Amino acid sequence: MHFLFPFSLSQSLRRARPLLRSFSTLMGFPPSESSGRYTFNPTLRWNSQVEEYFIKAYGAEHFAKISGSLTQPSSYSCIRVNFLRSSGDDIIEKLRSVSNEMNDIDQAAGSMEDQTELPVSRKQLEVEKCQFPELGYVIFVRGTGPHSIQYNDSSIQPLKEIIVSRKCAEAVLRGAQVFVPGVLACSSHVEKGDTVAVSVAVEQPRPNGEWATGITRGTTLQGLESDPQYHERKGLYIGQGIAMISRAGIFRVSEGIAVDMSKRIYNLPSFHNVLEGEIFLQNLPSIVTAHVLDPREGERILDMCAAPGGKTTAIAALMHDKGEVIALDRSHNKVIGIQKLAKEMGLICIHAYKQDALKAVKKEGDREISATITEEAYSTEDGEKVDPSLYSRKAESRKTAHKTKNGPGKNNNIGGRVESSKGFSPNSFDRVLLDAPCSALGLRPRLFAGEETLETLRNHGKYQRRMFDQAVQLVRPGGVIVYSTCTLNPGENEALVRYALDRYKFLSLVPQHPRIAGPGLVGRCELFNGEFTEEWLTEAEAELVQRFDPSSSLDTIGFFIAKFIVGEKSI
Repeated sequence: MHFLFPFSLSQSLRRARPLLRSFSTLMGFPPSESSGRYTFNPTLRWNSQVEEYFIKAYGAEHFAKISGSLTQPSSYSCIRVNFLRSSGDDIIEKLRSVSNEMNDIDQAAGSMEDQTELPVSRKQLEVEKCQFPELGYVIFVRGTGPHSIQYNDSSIQPLKEIIVSRKCAEAVLRGAQVFVPGVLACSSHVEKGDTVAVSVAVEQPRPNGEWATGITRGTTLQGLESDPQYHERKGLYIGQGIAMISRAGIFRVSEGIAVDMSKRIYNLPSFHNVLEGEIFLQNLPSIVTAHVLDPREGERILDMCAAPGGKTTAIAALMHDKGEVIALDRSHNKVIGIQKLAKEMGLICIHAYKQDALKAVKKEGDREISATITEEAYSTEDGEKVDPSLYSRKAESRKTAHKTKNGPGKNNNIGGRVESSKGFSPNSFDRVLLDAPCSALGLRPRLFAGEETLETLRNHGKYQRRMFDQAVQLVRPGGVIVYSTCTLNPGENEALVRYALDRYKFLSLVPQHPRIAGPGLVGRCELFNGEFTEEWLTEAEAELVQRFDPSSSLDTIGFFIAKFIVGEKSI
């Protein structure tokens, strides 16, 4: 089923109607001639040893395609409908209604504003249901791009410029606005209402062997070739927008929108504050993972690393909110985020706890769930009482540092209480999902990957093995474990599966439904004359896992899923 409907980009009305602003970014702009300086053509930089490793795994040509795909967002946004509240058809109609309302407002504005400030042409948005039968409640909203944007011509002065952090730029490429903490540098005399060109500072190799941007927050841009950053940002312009605050304000305040993006290299919807509780923006492989787990009504299911809660709520919905879903995360604020999402979606079978997944199996004699954390004191592992204000000060410091570096995130919650778990009894869950913390090298758009080394990649794998050991203890005989990551690294994917099958003879890989991605990697990898060897899968085993390739026609993030059935543990 396809629907086409128009969207407009009136700046003033988008600011007047925050609920509708996310849809306005879907307006396409006709390609135009632009110099190499005003383009988006990034090259993903890797650690040289990691690059060699991946070329061994994928082949040089295939890895080049993967690397190029990672620098771009997917061409569509994937929406999971909360089918316990709405149907896919209902949501499509609601999206059409929202778009029509916005167009009506735009037309009314046209009679009050200078017509030259309104868009001349309109683009249409395509919405379609996912064609895989099991995923009929999933909706794809197609975006547009890449677009070539004409920033200026010879008849006018060059636009004032803003440089944003890489993390900020990656969010903008997915449809976000430019928030104040993400701004690193700015032309002098930028005032509210100015049109500005937005580019991104990507880490570059430095003489000392490290990677850095070389830009101090608050730097003034002259727009001259003598600027140290002038050539580094060639090919890294991500769009054009309207300054929502002056230069002085940008570097004085700690939050708020700095630039309202009006022209983007990629026009994708963010759906921020749109139909909350009825839809959830989620990558397709993550939705597939919940299906592969195959949760049943009345079961007790564990999501070991649950934040931000997308898979947790998907599992609860597939169970029709009947049973129990235990969601764990070691971050207090992330647990609050899971609770909030579950409440928004009207799911009551989810119970979220603060718990390190490496300590998910309770020690003998411990109660399964501790009392609610109080304000009077926290206890360390050895029982020592600690002043909670100390943790509050440290947490606030870390949160402030994170916001300054990366911009505001959805997990920056304040207040609220969570329950803290001391672990769970062995064999106490019917199914366990371990969506493990990983190197995240499959996420896109990604503009830099040089921070990962072979050593850090191997450390990720060791960490995941320890978590998997916990999962094996917690699931009952006859139960199911699903392991997933959002990385391309075989050491965190196929090598983990090899470890699991070799160590636990009672585990077996089983077919996955739905199966829409490709097979895993076969064989082994040897580097440095045999100093580094990694065992992967057999042909038969590779056909039972799913590997989502970002360069494939599915156009998803890079992702990996393995499903195990648990036999008698006495074997």
